[in-house]
Amino acid sequence: MIAARFWRRYAAWSLDAALLAAPVLVLAAPRLRAGAERIAAAFAELADAVSTALLELLLSNGSPLAAALAAAQEPRLREAAATLLDALGATALPPLAAFALLALAYHVASESSPRQATLGKRALGLRIVAADGGRLAQPRVPLRHLAGALSWLSGNLGHLLAALPPERRALHDRIAGARVLQADAGPLPAWARAWIAAQALAGLAAAVWLGAAMQAQLQVAVQRALGG
Repeated sequence: MIAARFWRRYAAWSLDAALLAAPVLVLAAPRLRAGAERIAAAFAELADAVSTALLELLLSNGSPLAAALAAAQEPRLREAAATLLDALGATALPPLAAFALLALAYHVASESSPRQATLGKRALGLRIVAADGGRLAQPRVPLRHLAGALSWLSGNLGHLLAALPPERRALHDRIAGARVLQADAGPLPAWARAWIAAQALAGLAAAVWLGAAMQAQLQVAVQRALGG
């Protein structure tokens, strides 16, 4: 076995993430629908506040900088921003917490098993071992998973360490004294490449849709501010 390649590891992780996210999303669907409506309303209020502040800034005869600073302190604008942040947190945090707890149980149980791998890792021929190639000691299995938070908090730099040869160990691998190995040096399977490409396309489509929706809402807000 050899050190696992970055994209093979990513494909395995994303398979596991999709597997865990499915039941969380199903159970959280009512909350997410209600939260989406609350977020949309909060964003509309923020767009109105921003449009009004910008219009006042354009009509101001004083210093543009002073007017901009005054607009930033506008109570309505600050309240609208706080309301949007509250809506985002109330909608997203409970499902994310449920996902995190489920992921902890799933990864620790799977990587402590005789196969030393999650279903996603098994599909890609990966397994977790100690730095010396032996079985990873039980206390280090949950440590590795929890240390993954540092890889996320580092802006994914901790994850990108897994792309560096020869060991290809992510930050959480190094903290736990672990390695991720793959069965052979063969290329990433075609289905895994298609899976990654589908994620990229879905992310792009979501970004385009979100950008268009926000732009449309801002246009409506500007028209209202102008009295249209």
